[in-house]
Amino acid sequence: MRIDLTGKSALVTGSTQGIGRAIAAGLAAAGATVAVNGRRPETVAEAVAALSADLGEGAGGFTAAPGDVSTDEGADAVVEAAGPVDILVNNLGIFGASPALAITDAEWRRYFEVNVLAAVRMIRALLPGMKERGHGRVLNIASDSAVVTPAEMVHYGVSKTALLAVSRGFAKDAAGTGVTVNSVLAGPTHTGGVEDFVYQLVDRSLPWDEAQRAFMREHRPQSLLQRLIEPEEIAHMVVYLSSPFASATTGGAVRVDGGYVDAILP
Repeated sequence: MRIDLTGKSALVTGSTQGIGRAIAAGLAAAGATVAVNGRRPETVAEAVAALSADLGEGAGGFTAAPGDVSTDEGADAVVEAAGPVDILVNNLGIFGASPALAITDAEWRRYFEVNVLAAVRMIRALLPGMKERGHGRVLNIASDSAVVTPAEMVHYGVSKTALLAVSRGFAKDAAGTGVTVNSVLAGPTHTGGVEDFVYQLVDRSLPWDEAQRAFMREHRPQSLLQRLIEPEEIAHMVVYLSSPFASATTGGAVRVDGGYVDAILP
């Protein structure tokens, strides 16, 4: 299967590092022109330069779209910089361990602002154009935590559960227009942020390979993959769902979780 996204424009929020950066690279490798997003212009410029240097012949390219999409002003700036978008990937998200009873109202609000409302804000801005053009893809990067609420970060899990409903609701809004809206349930993934999170839960003196194994054994024992997922593996699914091959997939929560969720359906 050769996926060709030549001529398509994409925007990936939170794409200067981790899963978002891998998604941006994957979409561009398939031919799309990808707007890279982050809060700081200098960080975005560095990511665009590095991604462009790694790009092969016949691929798309990258543009800079800095701004904090968890605010109205930042989202407006990103939308203006990105221009018309065929593929919107709402990847921006925050996570962290905290005892359930210690999570304050302010922290609950922050998680909803970044993990839920930022996606809603971007969909509200860009979905109308997709509907008018009769084609588009909206992909919200959710998590296995949307289905299996983790005791150590309840606020994160609840925010990702809400994102599943956001995806389903906007898929209904786009019904019959040629635009699809889906969630991607990403499982435990190897990123710099996750390395920090792992060391919040296991002995910091352990080398990374041992720490990762201890984390999966003690905190994610139901994973069938029995290892952390690499960001590129999440990107492969996103690129597929962005393509014409996924034209009949909408309103769904597609799993790239390493078999972590112990259910036939999400």
